Amino acid sequence: MNKTTKDLIFLAVFTLIITLLIWLPHVLAIPSFWGLNFSQGFATIYRNFDGLEYVVIAKSWYNPESIAKIPQKLPAIYYASHFPGYAILISAFAPILGFLKSMLFVSIFSTILAIWAFYFLVSKLKLSQHPLILSLIFLILPARWLIVHSVGSSEPLFIFLIISAIYFFIRFEQTGHFLDIILAGLFGLFAQLVRPPGILLAVALGLYIFWQGYKKRSISYVFSFYPLILIPFTLLGIFYWYSITYQDFFAYFHSGDNIHLTLPPFPVFNINQFWVGDIWLEDIVYIYILGFLGGIMLWKRKLYPLSLFVLTYLMASSFVAHRDISRYLLPLSPFVLIAFEKVLTSKEFKIILPIIILAIYLYSQNFIIQNVAPIPNLTPFN
Repeated sequence: MNKTTKDLIFLAVFTLIITLLIWLPHVLAIPSFWGLNFSQGFATIYRNFDGLEYVVIAKSWYNPESIAKIPQKLPAIYYASHFPGYAILISAFAPILGFLKSMLFVSIFSTILAIWAFYFLVSKLKLSQHPLILSLIFLILPARWLIVHSVGSSEPLFIFLIISAIYFFIRFEQTGHFLDIILAGLFGLFAQLVRPPGILLAVALGLYIFWQGYKKRSISYVFSFYPLILIPFTLLGIFYWYSITYQDFFAYFHSGDNIHLTLPPFPVFNINQFWVGDIWLEDIVYIYILGFLGGIMLWKRKLYPLSLFVLTYLMASSFVAHRDISRYLLPLSPFVLIAFEKVLTSKEFKIILPIIILAIYLYSQNFIIQNVAPIPNLTPFN
């Protein structure tokens, strides 16, 4: 068994161990641990946002009449803001596991795939001398990511697809093999199918392609990336689906307060925004600092596709009016970790890591306990 295979097995096992450690106090329904109350049991994991909303989609496929039969209080058009990719996989495994267990299975399996994709990106492209260590760190940093990949959510699947698309995009740049750009286009297609910001991948890679095409004075270079057109076509396909189910091609934009984009930039620092309502926002400043700094550092290392994706995504996210900006920026986290890999794999960081792990664990549990949908009866969702 070669080193790569051993590392991949180790990463998969470590992912499962971390997930079980997050789940353990909920499974045991511990009434008090570190002052936190887990007496609601494992239902807390099932009820965490936004997993149940994808279960609704998996059971209804956006049909308003079917949604009305499920005991929840949201209008049918609300679900247009949640793209179908994650729900499709939930539905695929539901006949075996049931919808709720399928929701968690897809999330965990996608997390393993995301960690594996990250490992391949770092090791095969030689972006760090310590790909295994950096991959292990990616399982717990940023802290919001640990929460998201321990409950039902579409981010693990989305991040796996984004990393894979960028990996094969760079491979095509290096090798010129047509299969690589086909794979980049397909992974981009599925990323768009999972979450709306998938279109930002097309924007970022498009900027890079036209920039390089301009430098090379080559139209043929630009057209060689044509499989990436699958990404915007997928977006149009989803909107066409909405035109059938909702009789509204632009249902996504009419889905209510789920669309958090607004002007001017940085609306998250306005307490009057509906999804903000807070003045304790200094952490968001640091998130933006690390994000933009990471993008610039990637540019300095001439990792232009990674840098442009980070900076494009950040610029778009600067118009998001939502307190949970750390979740919106999770797709950037693997690339920002690469930017800071020398610090993260240093001896100094290994010294503070045990302290940080405890803090992250307590933060995660505190968040998970509170971040639950007001749905007391889960039976109709299974």
